[in-house]
Amino acid sequence: MSVAIVGWAQTPFGKFDNESVESLIVKAVNEALAYAGVAAADVDEIYLGHFNAGFSKQDFTASLVLQADDGLRFKPATRVENACATGSAAIHQGIKSIEAGRARIVLAVGVEQMSLTPGPEVGSNLLRASYLREESDIQGGFAGLFGKIAQSYFDKYGDQSDALAMIAAKNHKNGVSNPYAQMRKDLGFDFCRQVSDKNPIVAGPLKRTDCSPVSDGAAAVVLADHNTALSMRKAVAVRSVAHVQDYLPMSRRDILLFEGCSLAWRQALSAANLQLSDLSFVETHDCFTMAELIEYEAMGLTPYGQGARAIQEGWTLVGGKLPVNPSGGLKSKGHPVGATGVSMHVMTAMQLNGELPAPITVNNATLGGIFNMGGAAVANYVSILERVR
Repeated sequence: MSVAIVGWAQTPFGKFDNESVESLIVKAVNEALAYAGVAAADVDEIYLGHFNAGFSKQDFTASLVLQADDGLRFKPATRVENACATGSAAIHQGIKSIEAGRARIVLAVGVEQMSLTPGPEVGSNLLRASYLREESDIQGGFAGLFGKIAQSYFDKYGDQSDALAMIAAKNHKNGVSNPYAQMRKDLGFDFCRQVSDKNPIVAGPLKRTDCSPVSDGAAAVVLADHNTALSMRKAVAVRSVAHVQDYLPMSRRDILLFEGCSLAWRQALSAANLQLSDLSFVETHDCFTMAELIEYEAMGLTPYGQGARAIQEGWTLVGGKLPVNPSGGLKSKGHPVGATGVSMHVMTAMQLNGELPAPITVNNATLGGIFNMGGAAVANYVSILERVR
């Protein structure tokens, strides 16, 4: 263990008219520092993940973290951004600082406030994470982009609507027990499978229940070096991390392979000297149910074209051989872009420490994998965390 997460917190995710980017940051930061028992003055460096892309008029947000505590004044603070993987980018930068010996304690924060933006602007803001020269005319924003991916997958491997509805139903059922989740309602397979007034087609074969919601929220973790972590009340070791960046244009890739995702998993597992089967659970980037299905294949859980087996045979349920998104995932928990990757690390740390309600607790969990994706498998981040105490 060279780096560990020693403190974690997040706000509930949802739509909050009475919050701001600043207030969300302050809440998450203060709770994470308090959980870790770390004084703000002892933080050596700060990384803030904030995508923005037009959601907030306030840009240049790194120094907003200092609003949480005067002890953070004059600390180096940097905003990082890598589309929907922005939160993991912030954490990975903090890990690098500690591994390089430049910091002993790092605060990594993720935040986004999306709900105050009108619907059409949400779509156009998110589409900025695509290759605009070729993909800007896609109708429906990023949902339209993943609708095209889903249709291409259906054309190649057959209609997967049943599998997508099962993924949606699984994640909604898990989200019921997650106190931080935006959508805490068990919708069931039938509702997720059928097109209706409350579950219309959004893009291609994707229905509303196949798409993660517009969300506000923040999350924060406190990272520490080995010696410091040994003195802390709680510690979750960072067993390994990997970051793989792929081409931005989908035209330069076989978009059904998620090759960057696959390579990131291979690199992280190799660095940790593990196999996928060694993991107790995975939190993966289900911005759309189609993404989770392809990620089953890219991580090596099934061969390509057979991802449906993982959900149809119950492998990815809590209690299955590899539970995926016991937190409810982005689909249920919410997807405030800059906060998502940090939240995935928070949920994984909580799972490893037995801090989640019983229905979504993976028994005897010791190793958790995280996959956080920016764009359509462009920015690919994997973290493997291990329970220490």
